[in-house]
Amino acid sequence: MGKRRTRYEPLLGAHMSISGGLENALIRGHKLGCNTIQMFTGNSNRWERQPLEKSQIDLFRETKIETGINPVISHAGYLINLASPDEELYKKSLDAMLDEIHRCEQLGIDYLVVHPGFHKGRGEKYGIDRITGALNIIHRDTVGVGVKIVLETTAGQGTVLGCSFEQIARIIERVTESSRLAFCLDTCHIFVAGYDLRTKRDYLDIFRKIDDTIGMENLKVFHLNDSKKDIGSRVDRHEDIGKGMIGEGIFRLVMRDESLKDIPKIIETPGDMENLRLLRNFA
Repeated sequence: MGKRRTRYEPLLGAHMSISGGLENALIRGHKLGCNTIQMFTGNSNRWERQPLEKSQIDLFRETKIETGINPVISHAGYLINLASPDEELYKKSLDAMLDEIHRCEQLGIDYLVVHPGFHKGRGEKYGIDRITGALNIIHRDTVGVGVKIVLETTAGQGTVLGCSFEQIARIIERVTESSRLAFCLDTCHIFVAGYDLRTKRDYLDIFRKIDDTIGMENLKVFHLNDSKKDIGSRVDRHEDIGKGMIGEGIFRLVMRDESLKDIPKIIETPGDMENLRLLRNFA
């Protein structure tokens, strides 16, 4: 069922539904020609999840081998807020992250993408302190686990953290086991947060900024999304590739950049098939 990736074929996939079983995300991705996918490992809007059964784990791992999809990326649930000033929510978020990591380890998933969190009016310093404290606890309680937590860049709405490269860099630098962290670049998010992406000069400038702050070696996942809203709007609304305010330019550059070919590129827009076809043509 699987196929060997050619030397210059980029890693490209989409966020796939787990409806009907976790393994169905892999099957759906394979049918669309994906060689990588992103998925949830449970309900993304609930705190409580049923533990995975051995039969589920075995079937997922077998299907992963059969489809040849690798790596598989998990996205953490949306309720998690590692910057929360509310102690009950903070504890729930810690427990949920530990569960997410355990599920990834069981399924053989290498990367867990998570939004850094909202400080809820307590300020950037407070929020970053809370996030780094949470990540240190999580690492302490998952010694020997190979799953990397991947901090996603955010759109900057409200009190959300992670909307600047400097904020992501500060979090990674302050976590004791920083080698267990990485980051995910979402094109829609950074655009509406104020980073221009519309020309080749912008493209080169963005990656210089990343290297100077977070470090390009820490970039492990791309979310390739166009934006319904304009630069600096801080409104997170994904659009199909080339149909939004960013346009096709940066997506062509990313897909043709051989230095980025081994970084998984995930689309999170409704038109999966057409977007995948377009991006493959760019490559």
